[in-house]
Amino acid sequence: MHALARALGLSTALIPGVALAQQSATLDEISVVATTPVGGSASGIGSGRSRIPADGTANQAPAAGRLRGGDQPLYKIPSTVETVTASAIERDTGTFNAVATLARVTPGLNLSDAQGNNNRVDVNYRGFTVSPVVGVPQGLAVYQNGVRINEAFGDTVNFDLIPPSAIQRIDIVTGNPIFGLNALGGAVNVQMKNGFTWQGTEITALGGSDGRIAGGLQYGTQVGDWSFYFNGDGLKDNGWRYQSPSQIGRIYTDLGYRSQDSEFHIIGNFARTYFGAAAATPVDFTHGDPRAIFTWPQTTTTQMGTLQVTGRVDISPTWDLSGNAYFRRFSQTYIDGNDGNFEGCNRNGSFFTPRRLCYQDDAFSAQPGQTNRQFRDQFLILGQGVATPGILFSPNVPYGTLDTTKTEATGYGGSLQAANRDRVFGFGNSFVVGGSIDVADYSFKSSSALGVINPDLSITTDPNNPTYGFVPGLGTTQLRTAAALGIAPSAVIGSNLYMGLYATDTFDVTDDLSLTAGARLNFARITTQDTTGFSPDVTGNHNYTKINPVAGLTYRLMPGLSLYGGYAESNRAPTPLELGCSNPVRPCLLPNSLVADPPLKQVTAQNYEAGIRGAIPNFYDGGELSYKVGAFRSDLTNDILQLSSPGNAARGYYVNVPATRRQGVEVGAEYTRGDLAIYANYALIDATFRFSGTLASPNNPSADADGSIQVRPGSKVPLIPDHQFKVGFDYRVLPGWRVGMNLQAFSSAYFRGDESNLNAKLPAYYVLGLNTSYQVNENLQVFGLVTNLTNNKYASFGTYRQPGLVANLYNTTDPRTTVLAQPLSIYGGIRYTFGSAPRPMEEPIIRKY
Repeated sequence: MHALARALGLSTALIPGVALAQQSATLDEISVVATTPVGGSASGIGSGRSRIPADGTANQAPAAGRLRGGDQPLYKIPSTVETVTASAIERDTGTFNAVATLARVTPGLNLSDAQGNNNRVDVNYRGFTVSPVVGVPQGLAVYQNGVRINEAFGDTVNFDLIPPSAIQRIDIVTGNPIFGLNALGGAVNVQMKNGFTWQGTEITALGGSDGRIAGGLQYGTQVGDWSFYFNGDGLKDNGWRYQSPSQIGRIYTDLGYRSQDSEFHIIGNFARTYFGAAAATPVDFTHGDPRAIFTWPQTTTTQMGTLQVTGRVDISPTWDLSGNAYFRRFSQTYIDGNDGNFEGCNRNGSFFTPRRLCYQDDAFSAQPGQTNRQFRDQFLILGQGVATPGILFSPNVPYGTLDTTKTEATGYGGSLQAANRDRVFGFGNSFVVGGSIDVADYSFKSSSALGVINPDLSITTDPNNPTYGFVPGLGTTQLRTAAALGIAPSAVIGSNLYMGLYATDTFDVTDDLSLTAGARLNFARITTQDTTGFSPDVTGNHNYTKINPVAGLTYRLMPGLSLYGGYAESNRAPTPLELGCSNPVRPCLLPNSLVADPPLKQVTAQNYEAGIRGAIPNFYDGGELSYKVGAFRSDLTNDILQLSSPGNAARGYYVNVPATRRQGVEVGAEYTRGDLAIYANYALIDATFRFSGTLASPNNPSADADGSIQVRPGSKVPLIPDHQFKVGFDYRVLPGWRVGMNLQAFSSAYFRGDESNLNAKLPAYYVLGLNTSYQVNENLQVFGLVTNLTNNKYASFGTYRQPGLVANLYNTTDPRTTVLAQPLSIYGGIRYTFGSAPRPMEEPIIRKY
């Protein structure tokens, strides 16, 4: 064991749960990655560095070291794998989320902070996005312990619901359609700790900038064949912008059992989060006060509960069967105060004298046969208890709305997979076949209440005045126009059925040359039903089917150098939100309403990838050098975009566009020694549109009179920097004292809404971070973290605002809105370990290629 620890450059014991074979001296240590959602071993044998035969054949390995399921040595995977370990996540404890670690070390990955909260950011990997925001097109599949956690209604992913200290490992796997829907740009596979992989008791407490107070407890134990793991944490802070507090509470538990040939786990994950102001701010405001926000409140409350059962059985020395089943409950409520899109009714309508309150009708056109008066009368504002002739209009009232949405989903399903590692005609072979089913029932409701904009930009209602959102005995009114155009309550119920069948085979032509081929059949059925009567077009059934092939090869030129290359296809089905909001004639208050339902096409991708990677032991002074160079291209057909509505940019819709492309190059290297780890990587991400056409972007300063912009082949996709550079180190200065520093630098990117690329970009920026820890004794550790060390003022997200009353009152002339990044923040805390819990932070390895 000590020899292995020295080979890895570890300063403490091995990562627990990886048992050594009896004849460990004859076995090589290799990096192992799960290439299917189900994975191979719940206790992590197939999810890290393990001693198994160098050729990866299972039938020559003792049971403790054999490969299982879809696990493969890294050098046999014909695509890119990026890995973040528990030790790397622990270095970022002050941030309290794993997304910050992904951004710090992963090439080709950047964050777009559209909400001013580092717990709810958009993750962009190679130009594909995964986001917690309903309405953002999702291009990555995300799994936790083999269960797809893209939520049912909008495929959103809420990383804030996962306690980061409970994560054992995160792998980003590209070019693999076996991960099912949404894996256009790849899949994020999160594997959690359990009592077999982590034992002991550990308490963490921290505090710091913006009134942050946080703490956590994790406990793991193994008693004979049984194990138990518990992780609970909580956070509260005020946020670095006004009215933007965060409250997080999470619990994760795992009860496990294993024998010589099987392993089973019962897992529970429960979380509740609450976040404040969540929108971009006019740059005219932030020039005067970086903490400024726009209209508020903007609160998001999320609750989630998941129960899961996972299992694996070795049927024979070369066959194993693994699977999981789950039940998931999700609920999210969003309250958003907005500038009202109201005006006095048009003089050509019936309600001009005395003038009544109407909705702005600029984005709409009269239907054939409609008179001008009939068209104008459709926009009279009505609501519960507010009958025709409606509400008197006052030109001196700053009207606003309080918009509320509530999404609830109940999901269940499972996966089953069989794997075989029999030799075929004397050659090594790994065959996997499996299937999955995911079912979800969801409901979505939205409503708007009439309010008033106060001098502090808060939107409130007056319970003593029915004009402002309240009616005695009825409570808050649900506003709508007379014809339910533009603004109306929505209530939609529906269900999703996602099924997949897959098979993949890796055949060893020689000990060094391996061929991989396989395919996955995806089927999606999405059902929506309007329950209000206002939007009958929402009701519909949609079916999508596609077979996605994968093929690739790897060649190990020498133990420290491998070549890889592959081709794969992938797809994603439109979400219920996208299907229910795809008509530009009847735009939605995104993401607040569903009003129309012309069908959208599924998005398909063709992915190409090639590169070299390897590791050189004893490169310098006993250390190891890991490296990689790779190139990729993804060509998408029928990509889905979110567009604003001409004449009313607060509302929008979704469209298919003919073609987009993401391509680029990634270069990375890492040097690790017992007391030192250094990494550096660079990524070129060229994300472009590949068609000529017109898109709606009414707030773009370069838009024409109709609020449209022109897109040409080669126009850049907004918010994706072309150039990304990351470098960092971690050094043991003295026994027990470690210091680390990291730098991330990104080139400029276009604002969202500037698909024509005619306006100024978001400026290039860099951010510097610092972390340190001191092991006072065997049990007590003191740690600190500094983010944005130079207090650099930059924005990773920008768009254009809608002209309106608030902008006029405050004389804002610049149409741009941004979210300034978190300023200089300092966190510190203690970590106390009872007994002999493992210390992954002492592991200098940040990532292995």
